[in-house]
Amino acid sequence: MQRVCVYCGSNSGKRPEYLQMANTLGAELAQRQLTLVYGGAKVGLMGAVADATLAHGGKVIGVLPQALMTKELAHEGLTELHIVSSMHERKLMMAELSDAFIALPGGLGTLEELCEIATWTQLGLHRKPCGVLNVAGYYDGLIAFIQHAVQEGFIHEAQRSLILNATTPVELLALFEQVVLPAVPKWITQPQS
Repeated sequence: MQRVCVYCGSNSGKRPEYLQMANTLGAELAQRQLTLVYGGAKVGLMGAVADATLAHGGKVIGVLPQALMTKELAHEGLTELHIVSSMHERKLMMAELSDAFIALPGGLGTLEELCEIATWTQLGLHRKPCGVLNVAGYYDGLIAFIQHAVQEGFIHEAQRSLILNATTPVELLALFEQVVLPAVPKWITQPQS
C-alpha cells in the first residue's frame, strides 16, 4: 500500500471531532509515507486532510473536475493536481491511483464514492480495501444498514466486510493490512417457478 484515497466532505461539519480526525489522518498518512489521493479541493475536511498531510511532509495528489476548478476550489499547494472533465473521470482516476480507500464524514458525494468503490470490490473489478473512520458514531447508521441488508438477503454474509469500520486511522490502516477480501462473486438468486 503506497497511496490511500480519502473521500470526505467539502464542508467541515458541525462537530470539531470531524476536523480533528481529518488532521490526525493526514498526519498519520505522512508519517507512514503514504501518499494521499483526494478530490483536490482546499475547503472543508478535504482541505484539512490535505493540509495536514503536507504539513507533516507527506505527498498529496488531487483530482478535480474543471467545473470546480473554475469556482476557485482547487488547492494550490499539492504535490500533483490533475484537472479532469467530469465527476466520473475524477472517481475513476482516484480509484486507479489508489491502493486503499478511507471515508471520513461527508455528505451524499462521500457516501456515493464509498458505495461505488465497495461495489467495485464486490464485482471483482479491484481487490483494494476500503473502510470508514467512524468519528463520533457518524457511520453507525451505515454499518447498521449493511447488517440489515445482510439479514434481508441483499448483501452476502461474506461481503459484510467490504466496508471496514474503525475509529482511528491507526486501527483502520491495521485492518487494511490484515483484511482478506471475500472471493464471493456477485450472487443473484434465481426466480422460483
